[in-house]
Amino acid sequence: MRDLFFVGFLAAFFAAGFRRPFLFVLAYVYIDIVSPQRLTYLLLNAVPISLIAVALAVGGFVIADDKRDVRVAPRQILIVLLLLYCGITTRTADFPVEALDKWGWVWKTLAFAAFLPLTLRTRLRLESLLLVMIASAASIIIVGGLKTIASGGGGYGTLNLMVANNSGLYEGSTISTVAVAIIPLILWFTRHGTIFPPNWKVIAFCYALVFACLLIPVGTSTRTGLLCIGLVALLMVRDAKRKLLYLGLIAAAGLIAVQFLPSAFTERMGTIKTYKGDESASTRIAVWGWTWDYAKQHPLGGGFEMYRQNQIRYDTEKVEGDGNNATVDRKLTVDKARAFHSAYFEMIGEQGFPGFAIWAAINLIGLVRMEVLRRRYRRGDPEQAWIAPLAGALQSAHLVYLLGAAFIAIAFQPFVYMLIGAQIGLDTYLARKRAEQSFRSFRKLRPARTAAA
Repeated sequence: MRDLFFVGFLAAFFAAGFRRPFLFVLAYVYIDIVSPQRLTYLLLNAVPISLIAVALAVGGFVIADDKRDVRVAPRQILIVLLLLYCGITTRTADFPVEALDKWGWVWKTLAFAAFLPLTLRTRLRLESLLLVMIASAASIIIVGGLKTIASGGGGYGTLNLMVANNSGLYEGSTISTVAVAIIPLILWFTRHGTIFPPNWKVIAFCYALVFACLLIPVGTSTRTGLLCIGLVALLMVRDAKRKLLYLGLIAAAGLIAVQFLPSAFTERMGTIKTYKGDESASTRIAVWGWTWDYAKQHPLGGGFEMYRQNQIRYDTEKVEGDGNNATVDRKLTVDKARAFHSAYFEMIGEQGFPGFAIWAAINLIGLVRMEVLRRRYRRGDPEQAWIAPLAGALQSAHLVYLLGAAFIAIAFQPFVYMLIGAQIGLDTYLARKRAEQSFRSFRKLRPARTAAA
């Protein structure tokens, strides 16, 4: 029955795309985020729905879309450059077979990220993209939120988010980061959405979804999610009219929430301060040190999956007792082939310093451009009141990703590259609008100058 539902839903999605080709783009976004083929038992597993969707999306753009004044942003060029560089490091990878597996989905992520902004020519398309991204992620987040309320979550790596496969957005730390990152975008829809005008039903659903997003780090017991929540709370201060009142309410809400948190969550959060006694945290630090030493000897990177060759040794410390009676129990751990646990070291190890520089430029330029738009349209025309808040929400989501990426190897997470595509699309859309306005102003002035002459 579930298989038939997904097949019917996708069939309707594709059918609508033949009337509105941009819907093929949204269909691919949904498939890439939710991975419905992983949620079915038979029917969708036998069909390359992702390939079909992207082929229809590109074909629809080439054949039917309006391509006048199509703008290519510098970040799109950087994304293509990163794609080419990753292709080169894959050919010279330390683990060529394993590298090809990761390359198989990374190149699709980067290629779609470079293509996506070309299709975002209107506000409606921008809003539709963000709406489908949020709704797709929400299908995972709502399930996780309900299970957290019902059972307290269960701890890191044990919260079943519709599938048992702990990868992609179904991995605890990744979904925690994404769930918290989209909170500013969800709140934007409560004030500026046009597809679903912000009536009381829409607002109520959005706030309920925000609550579910906050529950995901609790249910998954991820320390990364807790840090991301703190960052979002701080970023929202800049848009609060009564900042002191806002900070007071946040502090009060935090104190109240602590009383209802499950013990599995509070115990794991306590390891943030005592990281030397936590094997997971100690492993990360050891892997980061090993990766940095490797990069100094191999500055061009070792290709995808190069972490498989690492061998690390580290000590964990467990303190028992207090004050003068405290004793420290040290334990030597030897391990190998441990993952990066950081997008930054993932890039440095796999793509070397050139690849890391390109990746960092893509992210930093995005933050700067959103800040430029946020300031430029902050006090503009009432019809443009939606622009500055959207730029700020996209910037906040990006900052949350960059914080979460410090502790998760999500340098090529597709959802994030869709956010980057939305940033580029907003930027190029506004640049086109400014050019059109300047041209109209010039046309109005030209007859007056001719008459005066």
